[in-house]
Amino acid sequence: MSTKIYTKTGDKGKTSLIGGTKVAKSDLRIEAYGTVDELNSYAGLCKDLLQGLSAAAILAEVQDRLFTIGSSLACDPEKEPKMRIPDLHEEDVVLLEKEMDKMNESMPAMKYFIIPGGHTTISQLHIARCVCRRAERCCVRLMGTEDETEEIIIKYLNRLSDYLFVLCRFYGHEMNIAEIPWRPRL
Repeated sequence: MSTKIYTKTGDKGKTSLIGGTKVAKSDLRIEAYGTVDELNSYAGLCKDLLQGLSAAAILAEVQDRLFTIGSSLACDPEKEPKMRIPDLHEEDVVLLEKEMDKMNESMPAMKYFIIPGGHTTISQLHIARCVCRRAERCCVRLMGTEDETEEIIIKYLNRLSDYLFVLCRFYGHEMNIAEIPWRPRL
């Protein structure tokens, strides 16, 4: 028999961080790791949409790193967790940079702002990029409190949103889907 997923402990708007500290579900730390979880779900959707392409393998790595980030954010910064939490490393950022550099080699330079769209996969990648930027903003706000956020988390999320943008362009380029330039109404 499987374990019940519901505990009823959150029915009054509180939840526990790793370490046992109870906080409001509206706490900035909960908002940050909840947004990272949302991003992880979008990364999974994009990975499924890109199945068979090398980007799907990179997005699988990204999902693992997002679980690492979520675990770090879910820890009470005042308490040492009893379980070992994986670390994010500079090499994780470098992987995204190298992947962007490879994709950029085969694409024309961007000469205008791009409106998201043109294909369902491109639109989903843009949504993931926007959720990533929101996760980054949540972590930056958290950094400004006594609950410090590791700088590598913000750096990784920043680079990930760039990667997702380049991936949007690359996928469109590879599939011969024209970018939609923004032509401002003057």
